[in-house]
Amino acid sequence: MNKRLKVFLHIVFWAYMFLSPMQYMRGTGMSMLQYAMNCMSPLLLMVVFYANYKWLTPQYFVAGKHRYFLLINAFMILAFSIVLYYWGDFTREMFQPGSSQRKPDALDSFFFFVRDGINFAIFATVATCLKLAQQWMWADDARRAAETARADAELSNLRNQINPHFLLNTLNNIYALTAFDTPKAQESIQELSKMLRHILYDYQQPTVSFKDEVEFLENYVKLMRIRLPQSVDVTFKSRCSTFNVEVAPMIFISLVENAFKHGVSPTEPSFIHISLEADEHQIVCDIQNSNFPKAIGDHSGHGIGLQQVQRRLELAYYENHTWTKGVSDDGKTYHSRIQITDWMEANSKLRVKSEE
Repeated sequence: MNKRLKVFLHIVFWAYMFLSPMQYMRGTGMSMLQYAMNCMSPLLLMVVFYANYKWLTPQYFVAGKHRYFLLINAFMILAFSIVLYYWGDFTREMFQPGSSQRKPDALDSFFFFVRDGINFAIFATVATCLKLAQQWMWADDARRAAETARADAELSNLRNQINPHFLLNTLNNIYALTAFDTPKAQESIQELSKMLRHILYDYQQPTVSFKDEVEFLENYVKLMRIRLPQSVDVTFKSRCSTFNVEVAPMIFISLVENAFKHGVSPTEPSFIHISLEADEHQIVCDIQNSNFPKAIGDHSGHGIGLQQVQRRLELAYYENHTWTKGVSDDGKTYHSRIQITDWMEANSKLRVKSEE
């Protein structure tokens, strides 16, 4: 709760408690001195409330010293009940001389003690509950802040891991080209330089424009096409109905890499179909490719890219994404589809975290 609002609510409540005796002044001829004497009850209630709220609950109850907490409260409630009882006698004698000789019987006195004790106990309980609720909210806020910091650190670490993983695969491709086609290797280096420009200048931001991300992926596809035979059917389609779509940078590159890694065969017909669409409501990345799984004895690669995609989606778009993937029934086609919904809300959270 806002601190000023909390102070205001405390003031309003205690103002009501201290002004409530005034309702008995109308038509009774009660003086201001009598009113002040009648304020002893709310004054002691305030002492009990704030003694628990500021001292007893944090120092004893929260610390697990429940016995001391109960003993101190019991003593305070008993003492204040006695004070109120004799204060009432003193007030009546002051303003109605001789009334002390007409004391209530034992049953009435017991009733007054019990009534005042219950009132003090209620205020002590309410103060304790409020303080415990406040402590719980503080602890919950601290836990959430720690989880957010941990998630941000993990997301930053994952993003940093993508650079060497991506560059390693790309440089391996260029190295293979240098052995048999130098002009294509030079062209590949030019495409790589465009992609590095994206990494250096755009990748450090929490989000990038969808247009820039599509251009980055197109450059990567062009780079991969250079070393592929013409028989491989590679298509790349993109559509964006609005100009201000933004997305977490390089979140789809591992999927495209995976398609080229497992979707191309040197001897059999192969295809890779990539589609990216975006509007003001959702972002969709749909990839289909022919499926040529690695041999059992092939231990190249460790699936790091797809693990990173899964973790980045969880951290960046936790409740705003769905990812369906799998192999067709005949085992010949692999399909991966990521759908990010309400991307504006999710991206705003990413930017806030980055600023914090």
